[in-house]
Amino acid sequence: MIDRTELWIVIAALGLGSFGLRFLFLGLVGDRPLPNWLLRHLRYTAVSIIPALLAPLVMWPAATGGTPDPLRLTAAGAALVAGLLTRNVIAAMAAGAAVMLAGAYWPV
Repeated sequence: MIDRTELWIVIAALGLGSFGLRFLFLGLVGDRPLPNWLLRHLRYTAVSIIPALLAPLVMWPAATGGTPDPLRLTAAGAALVAGLLTRNVIAAMAAGAAVMLAGAYWPV
């Protein structure tokens, strides 16, 4: 069991860290032009967040006790292929969802 004081210290530290990161970009650098190489890298930040959040759910799903599941791997592959072919995030999500639904209701 975690102590309430320790919990509030962690919450305050995370809040200060989050504020510090935002202040660094918005408060200190907000009125200055950023170099082109940094702007190019910042464009890919949002794109990299979704795979970083989904990869553990595909590779080590809690529903199977952390064992890779062929259905989830196939759905992730279908979403990847659909995303690469169509360059459309909705099509990629629909392809992955279709494989998951088909696998859930496919007679074995």
